[in-house]
Amino acid sequence: MCLGVPGKVLTVEENAQGMIMGTVSFAGVNKEICLAYVPEAKPGEYVIVHAGFAISIIDEQEAGETFEILRRMGELADLEEAREGAPGAGPDPGPAPPRLREAPGRDR
Repeated sequence: MCLGVPGKVLTVEENAQGMIMGTVSFAGVNKEICLAYVPEAKPGEYVIVHAGFAISIIDEQEAGETFEILRRMGELADLEEAREGAPGAGPDPGPAPPRLREAPGRDR
């Protein structure tokens, strides 16, 4: 199965080859991502990333909903392991997609 994972753009810059690249945070795990398909992406915006390429810009609510669905499916284990094993990993994982608001009357 192919997944696109939401992440928050932290930085945007052009590399030596002229490609638009950025640092994107996935629940506190920062990765260098190619932004060539979404060159208009700005720091603070959310993107869907597949195979190291940002493929679309989404709003914060959609990012949170998508991230929560992936978490419930168990598709974020690699990210969670990377965050836990990262040097200096502590209680504050850094920027992360927002948590979903619970519907009234719903138990966790």
